[in-house]
Amino acid sequence: MEVLVRIENVKKIYRRDEFDVPVLNGVSVDVGRGDFLALMGPSGSGKTTLLNLIAGIDRPTGGRILVEEKEISRFSETQLASWRARHVGFIFQLYNLIPVLNAFENVELPLLLTKLSRKERREHVNTALNIVGLGDRMFHYPRQLSGGQEQRVAIARAIVTDPTIIVADEPTGDLDARNAEEVLNLLQRLNDEFQKTIIMVTHDPKAAQHARRTLHLEKGMLVEMLTGAGMEAMSARAEA
Repeated sequence: MEVLVRIENVKKIYRRDEFDVPVLNGVSVDVGRGDFLALMGPSGSGKTTLLNLIAGIDRPTGGRILVEEKEISRFSETQLASWRARHVGFIFQLYNLIPVLNAFENVELPLLLTKLSRKERREHVNTALNIVGLGDRMFHYPRQLSGGQEQRVAIARAIVTDPTIIVADEPTGDLDARNAEEVLNLLQRLNDEFQKTIIMVTHDPKAAQHARRTLHLEKGMLVEMLTGAGMEAMSARAEA
């Protein structure tokens, strides 16, 4: 599999008053194009920090992050903002939809930063909403949608620019079991059918089972990689 994201000895230290707080302590891992990677670990293990570094939201204190062989950790703020707009689709736990905009308008937002015509934007939005199964809800407002439907609108917004990477931070954390399963199946479909590269933070072993592999972090360090049987065993322990 072609390497899309290369993380080399990445460290992250935050400054709190006069103290240094290490969050990542030399993490190295490759993410292939078309991979679906779950990041797991206890609170404070560094999984969301690592996700934010890959997405260009934050910068490492040390080490390198390369995407498509470009070292994004050396980009200027302007370069990073432009790169994120073109290459990263974001999915959050709390959807982050704008209440006064309908589903179509929420999904269209990232396209307003592009040079696409109004007609081209409409075609992109229609395609994205149909992929997530909400073509018949495009003129509904967030308050008129269920939580699962809101998250599917958020996923449509994340994919509407055809990003290189989709990053998802606890995408099912605010959903009931049925809606969570629908969202996870949708992410799996985006990976299987559309070959989208997805990196997902989750605390739920069942959610991680939808990924191709799982990276487990502990105190800012990579402690194990889990696939298939390993994830099933973790899920069984969580239910016990």
